[in-house]
Amino acid sequence: MRAAKLNKRVQIQHLTAGQDAIGQPGTVWTLLATVWASVLLKNGVQTIRADADVSTVQASIRIRKRSDITADMRVVDGASTYDIKAVLPDEASRQHVDLVCERVA
Repeated sequence: MRAAKLNKRVQIQHLTAGQDAIGQPGTVWTLLATVWASVLLKNGVQTIRADADVSTVQASIRIRKRSDITADMRVVDGASTYDIKAVLPDEASRQHVDLVCERVA
C-alpha cells in the first residue's frame, strides 16, 4: 500500500468504564490509536427521525491492517466523529482494513 494515499491523521476510540465530568461512574471514549487514514465520503442522506431532520453521512475509512478494531468503536477526524458500522479486512493483499462508518449530524 502506498503511504501517500493515507493522508489524514485520525483517532480510533473505544468505550471504557470511567467517570464523567462530575465524577459519576459511567462509560467514556478512550483513545485506542492514532493512525494514518484515507477518508472517502460516500453519500449523504437526509431523513426525518422523531419529528426532526437528521443528516447522515456515510464514509469509508481505510487504515493499515489492524486486528484490534471492532464495530463498537468510533473514528474521530478533526471535528467529525464517525461510528464504525463494519470492519472489512482486505483478504487479497492483507495490507489494509476498510471501516464502514456513519456520521449523524
